[in-house]
Order: sequence, then C-alpha cells, then structure tokens
Amino acid sequence: MKAFLDFEAPVAELEGKIAELRALAQGDASMSIADEVKSLEKKAAKNLADIYAALEPWQKSQVARHPERPHALDYIDKLITDFVPLAGDRKFAEDEAIVGGLGRFRGRPCVVIGQEKGNDTQSRLRHNWGMAKPEGYRKAVRLMETADRFGLPVITLVDTSGAYPGVDAEERGQAEAIARSTDCCLSLGVPLVSLVIGEGGSGGAIAIATGNSVLMMEHAIYSVISPEGAASILWRDAGRAKDAAAALKITAQDLKKLGVIDEIVPEPLGGAHRNPDAAVAAGGDAIARALQALEGVSAEVLRTQRREKFLGIGRGL
Repeated sequence: MKAFLDFEAPVAELEGKIAELRALAQGDASMSIADEVKSLEKKAAKNLADIYAALEPWQKSQVARHPERPHALDYIDKLITDFVPLAGDRKFAEDEAIVGGLGRFRGRPCVVIGQEKGNDTQSRLRHNWGMAKPEGYRKAVRLMETADRFGLPVITLVDTSGAYPGVDAEERGQAEAIARSTDCCLSLGVPLVSLVIGEGGSGGAIAIATGNSVLMMEHAIYSVISPEGAASILWRDAGRAKDAAAALKITAQDLKKLGVIDEIVPEPLGGAHRNPDAAVAAGGDAIARALQALEGVSAEVLRTQRREKFLGIGRGL
C-alpha cells in the first residue's frame, strides 16, 4: 500500500476509489469501469499537480522524509556499475550510515559516497537512520583521499537529518571528524559533485557536500538545523516546526535564489517516491552534466573554485 502524507488526503481518497472499482471489477467480469476509472485518474492527477505546485516548506520536509523515497543505495544500484564497496575508517570501526566505494558512473571510474537511511526497521537500525558517527566521516575522508590519489571524480549523495548526537560520538571527536571531512572536500584536486537527495541536515551534510557543484532534488531540503530543532530552540515548542521551516529557507527553490546550490533536479509528479526510477535517472543526468562541465579543469582551479564558492555564500545578501 502507498503511504500518503496528510496533505495528500484528496488524492488518497480518489486513488482509494479507483482501487475499490478495480477490485469490484475483478469479481464481476461484466462490470465496465474503464470510463469511470479514467475520469478518477485524471482528477487525481490534477489534484496531485495542484498540491505539489504549491507545497509549503514544511510539506516539502515531509516529502523529503517520505519512507518510500529512493535512498543512496538505490541511486548507487541504478547509476553505478562495477561498484565495489569499501568499509571502515582504519582507526575505529565501520559506520554503515555512510556507504561508499569505487565504481563506474556511465563508464567513467569514480568514487561514490552516500548517506544511507535504510528502508525498513532492520536496515534503518543497521544504518542508524543515516546519522553518521566520527568513524563514518573518517571513512569518507579515506575514500576522498583515495579518489584524489588516483585522479577519480567524487560523487556524494546527501541524505541525513544530521550527524549522530550521541555521547559515544562526541567522545570520539564528532565535531573534529566533521571539520576534517569538510576540509578534505575543500582540498581535493579532483571534481566533487554533491546531490542532496532527501535531507541535507547541518554539519552532518556539509561534511560530504562541500562540492564544486551542489545539486538538489526538487523536493529535498537543506538546512543548518531541522525545523523541529529550530522550533525547540527559538520558541521552546517543537510543534512550531511549520513556522521554523518557513523561516529557515530550506527548500531547493529558496536555496537556488540564495546561491547555496547550483541546480534543482526536477522530480516526477508527486515526488521521487511515486516514481523512484525516474527520479534517480534525473539525478544521474544532472550529475553527468556537472561532471562534464568540470572535465579537464586543473586541480588548483578546482580547489580555488570550490573554496571561493563556499566563502561567498551569504556575502551578497
């Protein structure tokens, strides 16, 4: 069964009626439902288009977190061939919140790194809901340094509500690990393309998203803090997350205007969760364009462009 969000109730009702009609028709071969189903499908599609054309920031947050939305491993499975995963930070442990390895993107060798949330209870526990600990960011540094050593472009897939805030992570140097990962991104002499596929949360995201080109799926969000966290701090009321989402400018459209991201990747009607294959393909096309634009650029120019890009954020406001 499809998982519908609260604001999708009108569409859920229509699609429920369509399912009922089809179920009735299966039990009665003489029953003609084609015209009625076609009419209901047309109405549902229009409702869906109207709803998604006017999504509020808080509603986009819900879409970005949809349980059926494609995650990093879905993108890797469909976009990266000959993928060889690499594990461990060579210092403490393996952190499955961050997945990565070597592979080929449309025939070109590359290193890919992604934050994986999981898609069921077991996998979410294993991947810690995409919230990495220090060893995850140290693994990312290890992978990026490998890419730099062998002249391979780096593709990162960003999808986390933030770095893991637990005591054990703090004891092992969470802030330092994030800072070193961010610094590694800035110092790479190879192209780094980042795609925000769901949530881009705080330093947990920026640690692997400090790229030459930062792309963002149409209904993804990217922010220094979650709407709930901001509401708890500003108003001491997590229930005001809707107000915080509007104030934070977390949507791809707002961030493109502010110069934080470079390109918005269109999603299928109704969000990436309604047609994951089409969403992943669109993301792949955007990554290919970004990599092509960076082809042949020297290491020094790549470093300078990346550094100036991030130092310039906010200065023109």
